[in-house]
Amino acid sequence: MYLKLGKPLLDFVLSLLGLALLAPFLTLIWILLLFIHKSNPIFFQTRVGQYGAFFTVYKFKTINADASFHSLLKLLRKTKVDEFPQLVNVLKGEMSLVGPRPDIPGYYDLLEGEDRKLLKLKPGLTGYASLKFSNEEKLLKQQEDPLSYNDQVIFPEKVKLNLYYYDKVSLLLDLKILLKTVLLPFRT
Repeated sequence: MYLKLGKPLLDFVLSLLGLALLAPFLTLIWILLLFIHKSNPIFFQTRVGQYGAFFTVYKFKTINADASFHSLLKLLRKTKVDEFPQLVNVLKGEMSLVGPRPDIPGYYDLLEGEDRKLLKLKPGLTGYASLKFSNEEKLLKQQEDPLSYNDQVIFPEKVKLNLYYYDKVSLLLDLKILLKTVLLPFRT
């Protein structure tokens, strides 16, 4: 019952509330990034969604050749502020607040067997795997072969964590994951 009614309602209400409360901050970030990039500061990318359908995810652009803005862009990525536009994806019903992070084609859409259960879930802004690998960018930079490390170590672990979430999904679990996500920047 929660998956069919409660979760979509929670997603809609909290994403609408989040967008309303964050609107001044998001507008400021948008203006700063517009100045930095001198073009649309929103990054669009195809990701794998529920049932393997593709959708376009929204993020703030945080890559720029101009080194003078590197610290600000790095801060937006580190604090995950670059992901805030995905609240629009949640509001549109393409994503959920909690679930497996939406990946590029070539990962979740290629899952086999029991692992394909994950495609029944909407991708999320956060989840157990997101929390465990909140330092994924740093972790990958430390590897000699980041792509192989991702494919052989990180992605399989994310699948396990997301399957655990799939089997245990509930309002209480979603609230717990959301709270841990909000507290993440304050972790030492």
